[in-house]
Amino acid sequence: MSAATEARPAIIFGTRGVSWVLLALTGTFLVSNYLTFWQGWPGASAALGALGLFGLSAPKAGAGGLAGVQFGLHVLALVVPWLWVARTPARGLRADAAATMAVAVYLVRAAFWAILLIGLVDMVISFLRVEGLLADVFGADLAKQLGRSRFRGAVIHMPLAAVGLVIAAFARRSLGFHWLALLVMIAEMAIVLSRFVFSYEQAFQGDLVRFWYAGLFLFASAHTLFEDGHVRVDVLYAQFSDRTKGLVNAIGCLTLGLPLCWLILVIGFLGTSSIISGPLVNYEISQSGFGMYVKYLMAGFLGVFAVTMMVQFISFFLESVADWLDEPGRREPPPAAAH
Repeated sequence: MSAATEARPAIIFGTRGVSWVLLALTGTFLVSNYLTFWQGWPGASAALGALGLFGLSAPKAGAGGLAGVQFGLHVLALVVPWLWVARTPARGLRADAAATMAVAVYLVRAAFWAILLIGLVDMVISFLRVEGLLADVFGADLAKQLGRSRFRGAVIHMPLAAVGLVIAAFARRSLGFHWLALLVMIAEMAIVLSRFVFSYEQAFQGDLVRFWYAGLFLFASAHTLFEDGHVRVDVLYAQFSDRTKGLVNAIGCLTLGLPLCWLILVIGFLGTSSIISGPLVNYEISQSGFGMYVKYLMAGFLGVFAVTMMVQFISFFLESVADWLDEPGRREPPPAAAH
């Protein structure tokens, strides 16, 4: 038995363990940030501060238990995946790759439905507000509340995002981002027609185009990675064997793809003034006032991009190591994939 054959089980075990730990840590990081910045919890680092470690700040009186819960979630994210991998030794890398890819597909599909519903509903509200019809339709009190970004975000946008999550769970063969590209074109055409035919143009029209356009590129990026459709300089890569390609892709995921996604998440969610969590916490909107109230969501698009790309890179990493180990069931990308 060769050394490579002897090391194969350890390589598979390590690859699966690292992949599931990264996935668990991503979810835990997001949950912990929500608890810290939206619910006022002290943060996982406060648990270390309570022990006087690393010079970190201790939690406020009575909040030590909450800090311990957050710290415990991170510990579980580090331990539980390894236990699960150890209990499923017969499970192959490609099975794990398919499972993580399904998570990425679901998140992208949910994001599509969320921005579709939020865009349409917020556009209608903004139109009624600009034309002075909001009070006639919803009443003076509710119309006043709908003019506040925090109310519109919490009462209108968040429930619609939840509806998008539900639709994505059941409508697995539904509309996709190629339809969103069509909607962007229709929205842009509507601006041209209203401007030059009816001499009518409002800020919310351009906001809708930018809202959907940003989602189209940032959310569909993970699907493009799955289809192997991103631009690749393959002067040397095209000449490699399948096993060598797998090794190159695995190294690229670990050294370039995954660190980039984590960098976006850490910088974007580092504090309440960070580029992602800041606008989200404050429900930030554009200065026009009468446009769509979705600027804070567009900042959140970066977070969704990082998470979906992270999950897809994990799937790609598992698939690439499987190719390097020559595991059966290699997935061939579509012949139309561009490089």
